[in-house]
Parts: sequence; structure tokens; C-alpha cells
Amino acid sequence: MTLKEKILEVMGEPHPAAVATLDGKMPAVRFMVLTGLPDMTLVGGTMKNSKKVEQLTKNPDAAISIWSGKEFSDPYVEIKAKGKVHDDILTKKKYWNPMFAKFFKTAENPDFVVLVFTASEITYHGANMSSMEVWKR
Repeated sequence: MTLKEKILEVMGEPHPAAVATLDGKMPAVRFMVLTGLPDMTLVGGTMKNSKKVEQLTKNPDAAISIWSGKEFSDPYVEIKAKGKVHDDILTKKKYWNPMFAKFFKTAENPDFVVLVFTASEITYHGANMSSMEVWKR
């Protein structure tokens, strides 16, 4: 299995992710559901007035960790990325996921925005932390 395949096995479906942005000079971490795509970007939806949107608008640098949460020994990934906020209807419809309906009803909701994180580096930690490999864009 290639490194990219191993990484996508961890992040390729919707997963809870710890997303860190900068609040001034201090990191701010929160959980959100992100889906990893084959081009090594991650997407998720959030409220337009959230702190993370404000923080990413000021500084797009983000750090993300994803672990399946099933077994302590499962692989996980650490991601260095640039985040971008999208509030245009085409992007919102492109990445709309039915799980968002509970919070936003429809993609047309003006309070709904899409965050796209473009990974520059992904560190893959193998099962039982048996290996560590780095993918770079």
C-alpha cells in the first residue's frame, strides 16, 4: 500500500478532527468533522460566525490531527495545512453533505460556509506507532 493510500485510509471518510488555528499568537484547538479527498485536501462545514473562520481569515495556517478513535493502536495522521473559507454557493453545493442538514438545513443557508484545508505536509503514524512516514506536496 502506498503512503498516500495509507493516509487516505485514515482521513478519507468523514472523521472527527482536531483542528488548530491561531488566536493571535496562541493556538486554538477544536473538533470538527472533516473529509479527506484524494488530492490531499480536507473539507468541512461550519458556521460563518465561528472563531475558526475569523482566525483562518486572519492567518490561514492550520494544524490538524485525525485518528480513527476505534483502537488506541490505530494509525493516525498529523497535517500541516492552509485553510480557506468559502461562502459561495457553488462551493457550498459541491461539498454539501447530508450530515450538515441538521445544523444548516440547506447549502443556501448564509450562515453555512465550507472550510477547505490544503495539506502541505502529512505525517502518517502507523499502527502501534510502528512507523512514521511523511508525505509532502
